[in-house]
Amino acid sequence: MPVIIPDKLPAKKILQNENIFVMEYSKAIHQDIRPLRIAILNIMPLKIETEAHILRLLTNTPLQVEIELIKPIKHTSKNTSLEHLQYFYKTFSEIKNRYFDGLIITGAPVELLNFEEVDYWNEIKEIMNWSETHVTSSLFICWAAQAALYHFYQIPKYQLKEKMFGNFYHTVNFKLAPIVRGFDDGFFAPHSRHTEVRKKDIAKVADLQIISESKEAGIYLVASKDGKKIFVTGHSEYDPMTLKEEYERDRKKGIKTNLPANYFQHNDPSKPPIVSWRSHANLLFQNWLNYYVYQLTPFNMVELGET
Repeated sequence: MPVIIPDKLPAKKILQNENIFVMEYSKAIHQDIRPLRIAILNIMPLKIETEAHILRLLTNTPLQVEIELIKPIKHTSKNTSLEHLQYFYKTFSEIKNRYFDGLIITGAPVELLNFEEVDYWNEIKEIMNWSETHVTSSLFICWAAQAALYHFYQIPKYQLKEKMFGNFYHTVNFKLAPIVRGFDDGFFAPHSRHTEVRKKDIAKVADLQIISESKEAGIYLVASKDGKKIFVTGHSEYDPMTLKEEYERDRKKGIKTNLPANYFQHNDPSKPPIVSWRSHANLLFQNWLNYYVYQLTPFNMVELGET
């Protein structure tokens, strides 16, 4: 089934070139189907690229999905045109009276700031609180995972000595969790971050389960026991070339950056990367949509607020 996107969204061409089925709103409204409604709070700097990353994974499912793109009102994007944001994005105030089957909050390049120093922190907190009564299940990615763990459970983040950067091997701790159904015992996932959350802090919270971790990269996948919150500290949504582009961008800025680990063939940046995380990434998003959103969401979304 397709993912339903705003008319003329640039990601449409990218996805169609990959033979991925997307449908614009103007066509979808003529179908008598109740799609899953997913709100995406996109706070990554390269918004168009991030849209394609996430939409690519939302399409790989038999469920029809309709998205609503959201932006913080307190932050001005430097890397995405004002025209794109005005045409395709809504602010939280425009959607806060609606109910959604799922919510995705992306990462953001603000890790080295304390949460309270982020200019849109109060807005992020408001959205996370709203999700408790207006969303069936939320998926928090990278910085958003750390932010949500801090906001809901007071779990701190810690600055790393050097950037966690590359494609790392992970193991599954809790194999019966629906979010990892179909996963192999071990799998790879990309990380790109300067901070971390730690196992000892999460283990103190009875409501949380550590689903997956890595000896090198630490905590990867955490879930609340009711399934309403899924925390992913890495970037399984990344394209094959995203880590390469980040590496080259940092080098051009004069930032000392190690080669992304376990990524380039023979650790040679002139060679293409080895892509070993895409199958798990597709399963991650499929499982979230199926077991935590579709299977649990009421047909009448107002019932979310009543419960």
